[in-house]
Amino acid sequence: MSSSIFRTAAVLIITWLLLLGILSVRGFFSDFTRLPPRLLIALLTPLPVVLLFIRSKTGKQWLQHIQPQRLVYLQSFRVLVEIALWILVRNGSLPQQMSFEGRNFDILTGLFAFPVGYYCFVSKRWPPVIALLYNVAGLVLLVNIVTVTALSLPTPLRAFHNEPDSSLVTTFPFIYLPGLLVPLAYTLHIFSLRQYKMVRQTASRILAPK
Repeated sequence: MSSSIFRTAAVLIITWLLLLGILSVRGFFSDFTRLPPRLLIALLTPLPVVLLFIRSKTGKQWLQHIQPQRLVYLQSFRVLVEIALWILVRNGSLPQQMSFEGRNFDILTGLFAFPVGYYCFVSKRWPPVIALLYNVAGLVLLVNIVTVTALSLPTPLRAFHNEPDSSLVTTFPFIYLPGLLVPLAYTLHIFSLRQYKMVRQTASRILAPK
């Protein structure tokens, strides 16, 4: 079952990456005359697929077999993303509010990934509710940087008027920041939260009086 899931996921991801690349090269996401910004298409298109998967029988079975700490550990990639954003800000390619020196605190999610995953699910020194709070906080921080980015685009909705704007992330290859890495981050959170709910439901059924 796992190999079939990974093959399907690989095909979908490769197709999505090709589509993002083609559209960004053609300037599709850089058209700021339309509202809402077209960047939201890159951000949100994978979401329905993720939600359908976790509701499916196959998705539930897969989540039952994957180690919960792995879903948390993988969030550590966000440290590298934040370092890359910081470098782009330092180079004058992105506005300061998109780095941890400004209004982006998403690096915290990456820094706490291994401690939360290890202490909640391996050593079990922390209760699982800590992982629940971690995932919720991670989604909040993700929404924060997405909002900051959207409000830094050169659209009528722009709230941050310092230069440069955030339009770099609508171009190739930087479109993969919002089009691949953001969906990866929220997918891991959604998987982890769904897994937590499934474990709680199973425990409730076992403890329920007969």
